[in-house]
Amino acid sequence: MSARESNLPRSARGLLGWLGIGGSPRTDEPAGSGPPPPPPAERRSHAQARQLDEVAQFIVAHQLEVSAASLAVAFNYLNATDSRLVRAVERRINSREPFTREWLEDLAGDSSRGEDIATLNQLVERLETSIDELATTSRDAHSATSRYHSALKEHVSELEHANKTGGVIAELAAIARVMVRRTRDLERQMLRSEAQTRAMRRRLSEARRASEVDHLTGLPNRRSFDATYREQFQQARAEAEPLCVAFCDIDNFKAINDVHGHDAGDRVLKLVADSFASFSHDRCHVARHGGEEFVMLMRGMALDDAFAGLDGLRRQLAERRLVNRLTEEPFGQVSFSAGIADVFACGDPSIALRAADAALFRAKRKGRNRVEIAQAEDCLPPLASSAA
Repeated sequence: MSARESNLPRSARGLLGWLGIGGSPRTDEPAGSGPPPPPPAERRSHAQARQLDEVAQFIVAHQLEVSAASLAVAFNYLNATDSRLVRAVERRINSREPFTREWLEDLAGDSSRGEDIATLNQLVERLETSIDELATTSRDAHSATSRYHSALKEHVSELEHANKTGGVIAELAAIARVMVRRTRDLERQMLRSEAQTRAMRRRLSEARRASEVDHLTGLPNRRSFDATYREQFQQARAEAEPLCVAFCDIDNFKAINDVHGHDAGDRVLKLVADSFASFSHDRCHVARHGGEEFVMLMRGMALDDAFAGLDGLRRQLAERRLVNRLTEEPFGQVSFSAGIADVFACGDPSIALRAADAALFRAKRKGRNRVEIAQAEDCLPPLASSAA
């Protein structure tokens, strides 16, 4: 049974009873004997009440203060909206560490990524505007074409009834003038349409880049990595090549932020990201997975070779002595811990990710600044692992 399925205390009166407002316990009735199903609005209300009840149970079970951070973490955890947050909470539960206010606030802040979401929303709005402009232009072009066709038909009909040569020439000239004018209008509208289409493509490209690149480090983000992981897994399996995946986490990163400030912490994140980027190539992919956590995919490298390369990178970083250039105060040792797994030994990409994460957790427990290899038990599916 996972941490999310643990026995949380449930009040007979739900969230309203817990808050002391009122409410009555639900009663079970035989199928078909109760009242008709409630309307959609009422069903939504019941669903929202159940969600609030589950959040309240989580907060009570773990003795959390009722705050914006604890509510956000509880909601995101129970709804599995952020896999990194879910793993962090389950680690905390399994290790029996307390849910401190600082830890909850940091976790809620990492999960929100409000600035990235706002930027992406702006790009999407610009894209939608471009599409609307293109649709309007297309409708105008279609309407102009229709008018041109009608005018041409009308003049041809008049031409057929002309009896004199002069009348024929005049009608032909009128047709030519209409054709020139309509064609010129269509050309202008089509040029507008082409320009708007090019603008739409540029904005779409911007939106795609923004959705796949981490703005701070310049590395691919988790969404981009997930797509790369699927692609590399298929190619490695087809070509019978080894494939390894690793989770890396900067050690004691919160202390860096607390002592030197978040701006300095961002510079450390960028420096570590640059170290990982120097290790990457067309068969080694690195991404920022969230917060101070990075993920690495190594194709064509056996597990021992992948371990040696990652461990060498860890030693290089740990040997550096970094100084905050704004205050001249030393950062002390900046290191990372990592867990690495053989994807095909685990049999499934998602299981391999969990195995690497379990190995990372083990590296943290053993003192940090080390790389651990996933063991066979780390690669067991969740149900098999809990049954064992």
